Amino acid sequence: MKTYQGSEIRNVAVVGHAHSGKSTLIAALLHAAKMTPTQGKVGDGTAVTAYDEEDVARGTTMQNAVAYAEWQGVKVNFIDTPGFHMFTHETHAAMLPAEAALIVVNAQNGVEPVTERVWKWAEEFNLPRLVVMNQMDSPRAGGQGGLSALMEDLHDRWGRNCVPVQLPITGPDGFHGIVDLVTMQAFFYTVGGNGIGKMGEVPSGMLAAARSAHEALVELVAEGKDELMEEYFAQGTIPEHHLIAALHEAIREDRIFPVLFASGLANVGTDHLLDFLKVYAPTATERYSVAALASPEELAVPEHQLTAAIHGGSHSADHADQHDHLDQGIVLRDVSDAEPVALFVYKTMSDPFTGRISFFKVISGVLKNDMVVENYTRKGQEKLSHLCVMQGRKAVEVPELHAGDLGAVAKLRETLTGDTLGQRGAELAVEPVPYPEPSMTYAIEPKTRADEDKLAGALHKVVEDDPSIRFFRDQETGEFLVAGAGQQHIETVVSRLKKRYHTEVTLKSPKVPYRETIRGKSEAQGRHKKQSGGHGQFGDCKIRLEPLPRGAGFEFGNEIFGGAIPRQFVPAVEKGIVETAVRGFLAGYPVVDFRAVVYDGSYHDVDSNEMSFKVAGRLAFRKAMEGAKPCLLEPIMKVEVEAPEECAGTLMGDLNGRRGRVQGMNTRGRSTVIEAEVPMAEMLTYGIALTAMTQGRGSFHMEIRGYDIVPQLVAEKILATAKKPIEEEEE
Repeated sequence: MKTYQGSEIRNVAVVGHAHSGKSTLIAALLHAAKMTPTQGKVGDGTAVTAYDEEDVARGTTMQNAVAYAEWQGVKVNFIDTPGFHMFTHETHAAMLPAEAALIVVNAQNGVEPVTERVWKWAEEFNLPRLVVMNQMDSPRAGGQGGLSALMEDLHDRWGRNCVPVQLPITGPDGFHGIVDLVTMQAFFYTVGGNGIGKMGEVPSGMLAAARSAHEALVELVAEGKDELMEEYFAQGTIPEHHLIAALHEAIREDRIFPVLFASGLANVGTDHLLDFLKVYAPTATERYSVAALASPEELAVPEHQLTAAIHGGSHSADHADQHDHLDQGIVLRDVSDAEPVALFVYKTMSDPFTGRISFFKVISGVLKNDMVVENYTRKGQEKLSHLCVMQGRKAVEVPELHAGDLGAVAKLRETLTGDTLGQRGAELAVEPVPYPEPSMTYAIEPKTRADEDKLAGALHKVVEDDPSIRFFRDQETGEFLVAGAGQQHIETVVSRLKKRYHTEVTLKSPKVPYRETIRGKSEAQGRHKKQSGGHGQFGDCKIRLEPLPRGAGFEFGNEIFGGAIPRQFVPAVEKGIVETAVRGFLAGYPVVDFRAVVYDGSYHDVDSNEMSFKVAGRLAFRKAMEGAKPCLLEPIMKVEVEAPEECAGTLMGDLNGRRGRVQGMNTRGRSTVIEAEVPMAEMLTYGIALTAMTQGRGSFHMEIRGYDIVPQLVAEKILATAKKPIEEEEE
């Protein structure tokens, strides 16, 4: 294939709600550009960007995929992204290597929850947004209000800067064409054809609406530009060649969000969408210079400080203005072939046959095949053999890639997602997009011994593919835990383990790490005497248990006077108490927040030893616990829930029903943030409930705040199913 310069490259993240038709639209665009002989379909796995077996089986995109179209001298890189809320961390990450976001809206449903979320992210990145009303061939497109209802919805949510640059042509045969409001020409299509339209006259019945929409577009483009306003008032319009340049600039500077119309399934309007991306979408070299840290060790910076700066505005802006917004230690790197080679890895994929594939964006310089570069993040060297660009699953080898382009390379030794690589002596570190904290955790168990042997390696590869997955061992319960964005997210991990790595596991709800403590003081004697011929065993101690403040842990005191217990045996008493406390008293959970004091006892000159006093300490502890008012403690989570304002009442009622205590509410943009403290046991399935209550528009984060006493009724249920600790007195 041809080698493209940065000015000939358009990097577009295709984003939107689930089932808005993103993958189908990309398949239609590729077919219109003659990149595929037939138009691929998502349902049968022939769509270029819907190749993953899990995507096909579940009928939804769950991870990013890349494809490209060569169109009239330019190369358009499409990053297909998930629209199901549980996998939108992939969508968020896809915005870093892009210069524009193609917001795909299902014309039947209008703006949906994830559509709002991806718009907000694109806004944070200062990404130009192009809105595509897809599935216009549906009889229900636009609902009862038609086009006007769709546009009113966009204006209500995102402002009047969302303006149509096309009008859809519909008739008895449905949606079959579009009117270009810049050139005032019509394009007609064969439904289910090759996506190439025939130019014609604007239908007479649409002339008045087209002229009115054209004037509205011209007026909006002219706003904020004095020279254009003067031309507009003088001539009553803006000449076409001026309008094209001005619209390109307005889109690039986020002053206008154009609205286009298409049908991916029917392949209508796709060639004109490619034309629009070629003419109006920002090129890979038109954005701000990349802002990065001078040293990879300095990556502890505020969230989005660098990612927002990367996409801060037009390339023509003065660098001094950009410097004013950057902290010391951050450097600028022009997206230019003349700069030192640098690239940023935004995705990693483990292929059972090819091995690890690293997807990257060339930040600067010209990357050539077999080039050796430094991994600035991990302090090693990598050889970039077999450079390629990805067409879905297919790798197309290229001799070189220029600044701004997207590429991929297989079998790098150490490089992972988020790493920055480049020329030695020109170090910098691009901040990766932060992945969200997992909201749901399951215990995971291998089915067989063979699965157990393969599990660690397979999970390591899964985590490389998806950094939002966490895998760890709970030191307190001994369980292996896998954490993710929700139940379906974790189920896909289990499915991939089985299909790709032939490792079968079962999922279980994780154990809640309860604790035990005491609420009163108590004294008891532990006496251990055993005679078995020869030297016997003898240990006798008296201890006192006292409660400590929550979180204090364990303290040990020695109040022995007069040598009632020899000094060398006192640590053995403490060890016996500690070992028994770990096993628990009520239900086998560790006993915490108490003080144990040994104050008296007796010994035998011959039979006493450390083991005897260790056993005596165990006995004394168990007897003392009986009178110390033992109780259960449960972990309390500090929870922060973010959701639309209209959901606040429902969410607070639900949190109260989960024994939660709402601590406060505040506003964050258009969302409401609820802060609460809720027992962990009530939050194990909260992700599913939150999705249902907010239609996928809510998110939450939680961390442990501390422990509180379990209410009596709840404690009785826990104790009824818990196993009593094993009482071992001898070793």
